[in-house]
Amino acid sequence: MTTKTTSPAAVAPRTASDDLRQPAADAPSTAVEKAEQPVPLRPPAERGKTSISDSVVEKIAGMAAREVPGVHALGGSLARTLGAVRDRVPGSRPNVTRGVKVEVGERQTAVDLDLVVEYGVPIGDVAVDVRENVIEAVERMTSLEVVEVNIAVIDVRLPDDEDDENEARVQ
Repeated sequence: MTTKTTSPAAVAPRTASDDLRQPAADAPSTAVEKAEQPVPLRPPAERGKTSISDSVVEKIAGMAAREVPGVHALGGSLARTLGAVRDRVPGSRPNVTRGVKVEVGERQTAVDLDLVVEYGVPIGDVAVDVRENVIEAVERMTSLEVVEVNIAVIDVRLPDDEDDENEARVQ
């Protein structure tokens, strides 16, 4: 019986391409590797759905519009009168959605506002300021894209007008 021995010089040296073609003798099999690796999780932003109610966007838009100097109130005179009476009920909060209508989709929203402005203020400037403030607040707080803010100036509060919101007609 003859045995053939090879000297180390007779064996071809291993190259990097050899390592890619054949796994090393001590390397685990591919099936084991796959079983031991954790399943990658989806990013948190992709795990579920967030929906934002119309009333949430209405409140944000109403508050943002009221913050602008020159805006006296939102909503028509009837809505303001009824709201003023309701606001006097103990424990009730002012209705910040008065004069605000919105349409909310999955990624976008549109806002309609009815404004009463103070006499003497430039209405165009007030409208631009309201639009910018509403867009910034809604987009920052909801991550919805505001596609439009339509503003209807429905009244001007004169300096000598009685303030319907401060005086009740019936006592």
